[in-house]
Amino acid sequence: MSAFDNTLNADGALIVGAGLAGLFCALKLAPRPVTVLSPKPLGSGASSAWAQGGVAAAVGEGDTAHAHALDTETAGAGIVDHAIAESVTAEAAARIEDLARWGTPFDRDAAGHYLLGREAAHSRNRVVRVEGDRAGYAIMQAMIAEVRRTPSIRIVEGITAVDLARADGRVIGVYCRKLGDRYIEPILIRARATILAAGGLGGLYAVTTNPSSVRGHAMGMAARAGALIGDAEFVQFHPTAIATGADPAPLATEALRGEGAILVNDLGERFMPGIHPDAELAPRDIVARANFRQIRAGRKVFLDTRAALGADILTRFPTVARYCAEAGIDPVSGLIPVTPAAHYHMGGVKVDATGRSSLPGLWVCGEASCTGLHGANRLASNSLLEAVVYGARIAEDISGLEPIRAQLAPFPGIAWDEEKGEAAEDLLRNLKAVRDLRQVMTDLVGVERDATGLREALRRLAHLEAHAEGVTRAYLNMVTSATLVAAGALKREESRGGHFRTDFPAENPAWQHHTVMTLAEALALRAEAAG
Repeated sequence: MSAFDNTLNADGALIVGAGLAGLFCALKLAPRPVTVLSPKPLGSGASSAWAQGGVAAAVGEGDTAHAHALDTETAGAGIVDHAIAESVTAEAAARIEDLARWGTPFDRDAAGHYLLGREAAHSRNRVVRVEGDRAGYAIMQAMIAEVRRTPSIRIVEGITAVDLARADGRVIGVYCRKLGDRYIEPILIRARATILAAGGLGGLYAVTTNPSSVRGHAMGMAARAGALIGDAEFVQFHPTAIATGADPAPLATEALRGEGAILVNDLGERFMPGIHPDAELAPRDIVARANFRQIRAGRKVFLDTRAALGADILTRFPTVARYCAEAGIDPVSGLIPVTPAAHYHMGGVKVDATGRSSLPGLWVCGEASCTGLHGANRLASNSLLEAVVYGARIAEDISGLEPIRAQLAPFPGIAWDEEKGEAAEDLLRNLKAVRDLRQVMTDLVGVERDATGLREALRRLAHLEAHAEGVTRAYLNMVTSATLVAAGALKREESRGGHFRTDFPAENPAWQHHTVMTLAEALALRAEAAG
């Protein structure tokens, strides 16, 4: 028998997910013992490593955390939690110094000052970057190296969580499976504190910039365990995924527009100045909808970097240049075809200022959480900031906890089948049910929505869950998260930030608040739509 066949005990805290939020939390817990679960080898499969822009922080001359908070609230379309925005931006400089101390090679000038970029909806240059567009990758490489040097951190690779384990009214660990293997029974890993940092849900959509594994698993398993879910309807679509037909779609960072790149259609028309006074640097939801409407009208949309950057794009934005080269695109002399793509989820498991969820024993950070920072529309490069701030807060909050002993509850739900087992990720990706789910979300719960389409989406999701062959827990988590997004979007009868209803195209002051939903409430809406 392998070590995975038995119940395991994490020494102290257990972190599910090895993106920036999870690794940062683990490092902040040192020298206290912590176990980190990573489905793939460290550095692969995490959205953090794909982030191109950087970390937003008021570290430039004349900038202030308060100004950063105001920009965050403006972008968030009226429902950002003011106290959270002020406190997170106030911690930004300290977290940047943590990252630098652990080896992140941020861009600096000859005097050692950070070279700051500007992105949409920021009032000034505020984005701390690495080699223009390599911040996510460089930060993750630095974190991984530091984690490997830290003896109190145990990394378990090739294992993925599929359910939360509960007993005596609290979360006491997770049920897992080893990737590629098939088990009649799951693996249980117990812990005195469980931190869920397993990413967002962009991969629930057919066109996404997220890694293939980021498909709502974290929010789904938390919701099925009874956790409160916040702001599920708010999905951010990045305006400029490179339209190559690849899955996932490579990203053309917003920093290109910060450097002066413009959007044009196939008639050569620049359309953003007539839509918003900030043109290409308008909030992401506005730019994404403008691109979406051009494409819906039969036009193609392109990012033109020629005048702004010319050949400099090859050295200043090497990641974008590589993506273009791989697709046969020459950004120096030609245009980059782009399309909106599911990029970031502002909603997630509802947490308080310390990262605690509504379930005792469960903390959540990173994109899996809903902190109140992003409101209806995330400000560019605030995601990595939120990840490190809440990673640090959770480490501080749980550091004084005593070990928890509870009687284990039986494993609930679907029986495990020895023949089919829990499908490996490569198999799950290719299941027709998964493809159908992703298309439903893109067609009916995408950039623009309406009541008719959302009810149809809920009906189709119910049908998919009921009739998909070989339903696995991973798929159930996906359908659960998709249901929550669609139900939240149906319930919010207005347009705000990343949520746009063509049948309710204006903001409604009555909806100027966060939403909180349980899975039971979402399923009731789904049943009503299906009936």
